[in-house]
Amino acid sequence: MTSVPGDAVPIAIPTEVFDLPVHEMRRGYRSDVYFWRAKRTLERVGHREIATVQVFQKQQAVLCGVEESLAILLLGVGHYRDSARAFDWFDELIELKKRIRSLYRGDPVKLREALEQRRWVEGALDQEWVSHAQDLKVYTLRDGDSVAPMETSLLIEGPIGEFIHLETLYLGVLARRTRIATNVSGVTKAANGKPVFFFPARFDHWAVQGGDGYAASIGGAESVSTDAQGEWWGMKGAGTIPHGLIAAFDGDTVAATQHFADTFPDTPLVALVDFENDCVKTSLEVARALKERLWAVRLDTSERLVDVSVAAALGADAPTGVNRQLVENVRKALDDEGFDYVRIVVTGGFDAGKIARFEAAGVPTDAYGVGSALLGGQFDFTADIVKLNGRPMAKVGRTFQPNERLVMRKLSS
Repeated sequence: MTSVPGDAVPIAIPTEVFDLPVHEMRRGYRSDVYFWRAKRTLERVGHREIATVQVFQKQQAVLCGVEESLAILLLGVGHYRDSARAFDWFDELIELKKRIRSLYRGDPVKLREALEQRRWVEGALDQEWVSHAQDLKVYTLRDGDSVAPMETSLLIEGPIGEFIHLETLYLGVLARRTRIATNVSGVTKAANGKPVFFFPARFDHWAVQGGDGYAASIGGAESVSTDAQGEWWGMKGAGTIPHGLIAAFDGDTVAATQHFADTFPDTPLVALVDFENDCVKTSLEVARALKERLWAVRLDTSERLVDVSVAAALGADAPTGVNRQLVENVRKALDDEGFDYVRIVVTGGFDAGKIARFEAAGVPTDAYGVGSALLGGQFDFTADIVKLNGRPMAKVGRTFQPNERLVMRKLSS
């Protein structure tokens, strides 16, 4: 660590962006309970020793979640002036949240009173909180940095009793965001510069979309499928036509595409062409009808089906799903009728391996949409005390690992 205080780098993203449950973080409500109990123990005995906490993980990865972790530290480091009183207020806050959920269809007067009381309790808890963020020295790598196995990614120095309860939170953030960023980076590299669209929203809980979309941007994704996935980095959701819209127009892909184009004339028009399992036929029909308005066709053939054109060419040995033969058939058909400007987007079962095989074989795709594959894998972070008051103090097998790449961070918004 070569940084000096004057070189400290501030948090790159305003803390408000992360929409953190501040009071729940401070109270240990979302922490493994043993960390919260450890904090209470240290507070009871007046423990003020300075600990150095080292954070790392065990794989080659693209780091992400650092800025969010800094926001957690900035807002969550400290203690309550009067713990008993603060705990009572927090319990009341949780009860008020439950009451608000039960009243939203009930008495509007009681609902308004509960909301006002909630705001008052939250203000009282803020007044009771004593921040010690200024007592921490934090050194980090940056979101988007490539990290080696066991490489120190964060180093936190300060009174351990003021931040031990936050370990669950920042480790979880780092694990999730790094997993997404690393997976997206893998597919973008495999795609050889072709756009990769981040489409896993339907495979996970809605609440993770904001952070996942940010991590996808760090990994190199060019587009996301929901507005929420783009809210942290100023991107709007993009996408094509769903099968449901085609079904709503009685299975008429051309009609669905035309109505979509008329409704969203400024949106790059991508037609979904596998509804009848005949991508060549449907691509040509849409291209003839939409002409220059058509930006691309999307092939999304089920991995349980063989497209009509592929079955005709390869017979019993025909592969299922979106494959090289299918893409080449569509490309040739479009080119033969003068629609060489229409791009081909492929989706359905793609991961870094399948993309790499397509690229190695020269399959004429223009973009890849990837879904559930971007959520796989495991990037578990670990935090250990490695020094106490500047002297070595760590469990066997875990020692201080200096990292000259770390920069000092300033805990302020």
